[in-house]
Amino acid sequence: MVSMDRYLAFAAMSLLVIVVPGPSVLFVIGRALAHGRRTAVATALGNVVGSYLLVVAVALGIGALVERSAGLFLAVKLAGAAYLVYLGVQAFRHRRDLKASDIRGPAGPPRGDLRTVGDGVLVGVTNPKGIVFFAAVLPQFVNHEAGHVSAQMLLLGLIPISIGLVTDTLWGLTASAARTWFARSDRRLSMIGGTGGFALIGLGVTVAATGRAD
Repeated sequence: MVSMDRYLAFAAMSLLVIVVPGPSVLFVIGRALAHGRRTAVATALGNVVGSYLLVVAVALGIGALVERSAGLFLAVKLAGAAYLVYLGVQAFRHRRDLKASDIRGPAGPPRGDLRTVGDGVLVGVTNPKGIVFFAAVLPQFVNHEAGHVSAQMLLLGLIPISIGLVTDTLWGLTASAARTWFARSDRRLSMIGGTGGFALIGLGVTVAATGRAD
């Protein structure tokens, strides 16, 4: 249904957008700094799931409604921003719970995997950058004459999702490696956890202040 040249063109466009770190990437980095590699990977997975829900919404016509409605767009954006700030505050409050022995030993992650994936899904689905990209750019690569417009969008949407999964995971693993390097004392690890919390709070404020053009 979709020609190869459209796939390639959309892949190139997606790559250009994704390589510029946005809320999802910064969220993964913040979680990696606060909780480590396993949480970073689970967060990246949740992010792409949330992003694909945006693709589904656009394919069903909901995404365009959100993008065109200033009030609805603002509500979605502020919901995502508020949740980022909440997670940042929680990370900062519990920064002293991080122990160097937990990094070196077999202890599990401080958050359940399903809850971590859920956090990523919520941030991915309320990402203003994703809403605008999928609502405004994705439909431009659909061949309306070929029919099955929704199916075309769902197939095309897999391209940025795949790219995002790879890049977000790499960002998370890189950040968690830096965290492990710092984890030579409880004090320094606590500092990293606090940094991740501040990063999430700052990201939430940035998302709240982001205009529709972003």
